[in-house]
Amino acid sequence: MPRICVLGAGSWGTALAAHLARGGHDVRLWGRAPDLVAEMRERRVNPSYLPEVALPAAISVTHEVECAVEAADFVVCAVPTHGARSVLRMAAPFLRPSMIAVSATKGLELDTWHRMSEVIAEVVPCGTQVVVLSGPSFALEVARELPTAVVAASTAADAARRVQEEFRARYLRIYASDDVVGVEIGGALKNVIAIAAGVVEGLGLGHNALAALITRGLVEISRLASVLGGRRETLSGLAGLGDLVLTCTGDLSRNRGVGIELGRGRALGDVLAGMKMVAEGVRTTSAALALGARHGVELPIAAQMAEVLSGRQPPAAAVERLMLRPQRAE
Repeated sequence: MPRICVLGAGSWGTALAAHLARGGHDVRLWGRAPDLVAEMRERRVNPSYLPEVALPAAISVTHEVECAVEAADFVVCAVPTHGARSVLRMAAPFLRPSMIAVSATKGLELDTWHRMSEVIAEVVPCGTQVVVLSGPSFALEVARELPTAVVAASTAADAARRVQEEFRARYLRIYASDDVVGVEIGGALKNVIAIAAGVVEGLGLGHNALAALITRGLVEISRLASVLGGRRETLSGLAGLGDLVLTCTGDLSRNRGVGIELGRGRALGDVLAGMKMVAEGVRTTSAALALGARHGVELPIAAQMAEVLSGRQPPAAAVERLMLRPQRAE
């Protein structure tokens, strides 16, 4: 069986490592914090991010990057966007060009506005095949072996097929796609819309408002994906609509949770201070707006969320501004 390295011992990285180990793979799970790694080795759980799930014996946990990626056939990057480039740079000297890099991070890099597959391609050895794994998938549900369907997207069809073959399970179905842009933009921007969905719930605005928000949010995502070269039909599938609905309505959604607290009147700093896990939509909002501005794409929901996240505008005022925008044909 291929050896698989998972970079990032957060909830999603740990869930993927457990899933792959159950499938018979030799898995190396890398975590940044030595104290957490030591505790995971001793207790065979991730007490900080996924305490409900036991780590299979086939997982070796380490904080040494060289040990984690040595002789790996697949390297899965499950590090939050703000740390992905630095972690990949540490790993790059020990990577083989023949390995397949799998991006399991949903977001845009803040300074460059790059998608995660672009970040990976810039850092790993030349010629490395990159696959994006995305779709409606809460980490805890995958770890509990609940039915889930996701997308493996790559411009290299053979690499996508290999991820399909090696990452599948009776509870995890993987569809292949060559629309890397559409899949990544869908995965990144749905987090921004999910914060807005949480605001709608926190303000008690009802199901009508939520349905309108999700629908128009999908329009924004599709608009940006299209101008970047993605296909609109991709956004009507798992990596677009599927992930958007899950993140906007599911109780396990971190981004929705941030929005709920903002809608209830809490300051963003206080909300984030009480979270262990990263809500990618907070950083992605400004990157998405910058990317939209570069390509002349209007993103009204993201723009209002930026105002709320910065504290320049209260949530109720942002909703009113969206409702009072000039009316036009759908």
